[in-house]
Amino acid sequence: MAEQDNVSVSFDGENSSLSVLSWEQVRRLDTILTEIIPIHGRWSFPTLEMEPRQIVKIVKRRLQAKQIKVREVRLNGSAASHVLHEDSGLGYKDLDLIFCVELKGEAEFQIVKDIVLDCLLDFLPEGVNKEKITPLTLKEAYVQKMVKVCNDSDRWSLISLSNNRGKNMELKFVDSLRRQFEFSVDSFQIKLDSLLLFYACSENPMSATFHPTIVGESVYGDFAAALEHLQQRLICTRNPEEIRGGGLLKYCHLLVRGFRAASEVEMKLLQRYMCSRFFIDFPDIREQRRKLEAYLQNHFVGLEERKYDYLMTLQGVVSESTVCLMGHERRQTQTLISTLALCALAEQNLIPTVTNVTCFYHPAPYVQDCNFSNYYIAQVQPVFTCPQQACSAWLPCS
Repeated sequence: MAEQDNVSVSFDGENSSLSVLSWEQVRRLDTILTEIIPIHGRWSFPTLEMEPRQIVKIVKRRLQAKQIKVREVRLNGSAASHVLHEDSGLGYKDLDLIFCVELKGEAEFQIVKDIVLDCLLDFLPEGVNKEKITPLTLKEAYVQKMVKVCNDSDRWSLISLSNNRGKNMELKFVDSLRRQFEFSVDSFQIKLDSLLLFYACSENPMSATFHPTIVGESVYGDFAAALEHLQQRLICTRNPEEIRGGGLLKYCHLLVRGFRAASEVEMKLLQRYMCSRFFIDFPDIREQRRKLEAYLQNHFVGLEERKYDYLMTLQGVVSESTVCLMGHERRQTQTLISTLALCALAEQNLIPTVTNVTCFYHPAPYVQDCNFSNYYIAQVQPVFTCPQQACSAWLPCS
């Protein structure tokens, strides 16, 4: 335990990837881990109320009881960025908790899944009959998404617990992960083990002179540089071609949130890499649509008014920096983005207020696919809105 000032202290000079958190940062971390987060159930299932530190404690104990070694637990993503710099411009929605574990095979993946689902029973309100609630029922009621990746370079799984306001609690179990960040501003991880030990052992509350030493890390490699990027709202990354999707969607999201390129010349080149990798990973228009709709659904809960700006930003980057598509493929993608932007405006009832726009309601060739059956594709000039009399021709978004 040691008194800290309000400035993080780096190890081994300014190029170190590690830093000790200040007291103010520790206080923000404590607030996040002790805040009660509702996990909303589908249908008639009750809402679960849990503190992040509680579920971390239970999951860690049960993993160890099943002989799965937990090397450490970390806070990751936008919540970690918020701890390090409160006015980051990112805010935070999902609460990303990483369990560094050994996942040797399918059996370990199944044990992890079973443990998390079984833990949910502990948070059900009193009076609920738990005997007939199966793991499958719990999964359908409380899990928004479940991911498993197992290949030569990456071995990890993710279980995301649902929150109607977008603040999902995401439990990630990582054995190995080749690429752990997209941009420097989301590269921070905070090691929680010393704080969890403090919760378990200390009878006294934390204070400026009595709190555990907590270490943060930037997996970008340079903690001081990454923190400066966060404070100055600068976009910086390396080797975007290594990121699935190239980091394109997150990059455009940062632009909309007021971040800017650290070097405009460099970012023009990086945008090309981002677009190229995105269309390599999602070459089919149906895959692009699914990816875009999933991103909008996951990142704009409560921020629906920003969808249009985001999609227009994406449209501009794709138009400017895509060099790997044929003309008709580029037009398909641009039409898809335009359609989603129009739907975003329709959700806000903004379309009827705009005039001086020409709309053509004829389906694009790929609309014959059933996945596009609920859309009319609009070719709109010069902006992506339409007059009031044309709005009745639009079908609702799926």
